[in-house]
Amino acid sequence: MTTTPAVSEYTIEHQRGRARVMLYVVLLAGVLVLNVALFAFGLFLGWWNPHAPSLQVIAAIGQANLVISSVPRQQWVVNVASWLATRPSTSWPLRIRMLLAKYYHVGGIHVGAALSGTAWYVLYIVLLAPAWADGEPGIDDISLGFAVGIVSILLLMVVCAMPVVRSKKHNLFEATHRGGAWAVLILAWVNVFLLARLQPEIPLGQVLMTSPIFWMVLASTAMAIWPWALLRKVPISVETPSSHVAIVKVHQKYQPPVGTTRAVALHPLQSWHPFACVPAIPGEGGYRMVVSRAGDWTSRFIENPPAHVWVRGLPTVGVANAKKLFNRVLYVTTGSGIGPALGHLLSDTQGSRLVWVTRNPRATYGDGLVDEVMRAQPEAVIWDTGASGKPDVFDVSYDAYRSTGADAVICVSNRPVTARVVGEFERRGIPAFGPIWDS
Repeated sequence: MTTTPAVSEYTIEHQRGRARVMLYVVLLAGVLVLNVALFAFGLFLGWWNPHAPSLQVIAAIGQANLVISSVPRQQWVVNVASWLATRPSTSWPLRIRMLLAKYYHVGGIHVGAALSGTAWYVLYIVLLAPAWADGEPGIDDISLGFAVGIVSILLLMVVCAMPVVRSKKHNLFEATHRGGAWAVLILAWVNVFLLARLQPEIPLGQVLMTSPIFWMVLASTAMAIWPWALLRKVPISVETPSSHVAIVKVHQKYQPPVGTTRAVALHPLQSWHPFACVPAIPGEGGYRMVVSRAGDWTSRFIENPPAHVWVRGLPTVGVANAKKLFNRVLYVTTGSGIGPALGHLLSDTQGSRLVWVTRNPRATYGDGLVDEVMRAQPEAVIWDTGASGKPDVFDVSYDAYRSTGADAVICVSNRPVTARVVGEFERRGIPAFGPIWDS
């Protein structure tokens, strides 16, 4: 175990550059701009009026955005995107590899499309109300009521997903997103049949088969249901080396790929929490997870370990899979951030290096895990904040970066530290990546 003193002044070989706009923001803004352009185009052509054909077009556009918003949240989509993005060799130009390594920013599409879909449904209400007031055929109190219900739920989900609300009321965010999504899906099905009534001269089956909205709601339903088809209750055993950490052994024949995360729950209808999948100790089956105390749920888990957890869907590739695009990666972790990096470090064939800043590592995580880290990374920089105080994580990381010959940095820490470390490396033209807390 070694520690490296923080550098007080930077001797930067790389020219400082302006901070780059996150790809996540670019994708989000791009979706919004496309929808604004479509609205302006329709306004120019006079599409938007309170009559049946316009209402169906608006509903279709709104539903299309909601379908698009759900695609980046599909676990298999993220895994496929990661697989495709990491196919190029390390001989490709660095700028291209840096862009490809940000495959996990696809969440920007989710947010942009969700906001746009909500806006289109608000427009739908704005035009539906006067049509209802004028007694337009097929538009009655039921039609208006269900439309208002959909819009109300969507607006509630948007408000609860705002960063200021989400950070303070995370349980509320999860509940509204989970329950709201299912409620909107049910109301959308009702709305499909209500819109079909606007064409009474055509048989219902024919209207549905030729309705884009029907097929989009069907696709949304399929994407919402399929993870639950993989719902499993699996036995676990839990080791608690300290009151801060639980090392969970998942006793399941299936072994997730290195670098993936999997959400677990104590009950299928309660909150789900994602944790990195760590390979099992050689000779043991299944896989492991590192759960650290970070809130009410994890506190209860550590204090009263369960005998089983529920899993669903597929393990999802994380940010650290970007390592495949580079020759040697420096992993920067703090605290339980060692969990997402550990699987990569244990299976490393690229000469990666580790900086781990944590408090009393052996007392907190146990000798077994720390020894495992040291065997995999004998040259690791492990900074014990209990003995040496809190460092500037970037200072320690940059010093390690220069001494290891790494060509990229992956940081797994809390939000402020990740933002600083990734931002400072990027300003120096060094590829750096970290979680973006968008799910």
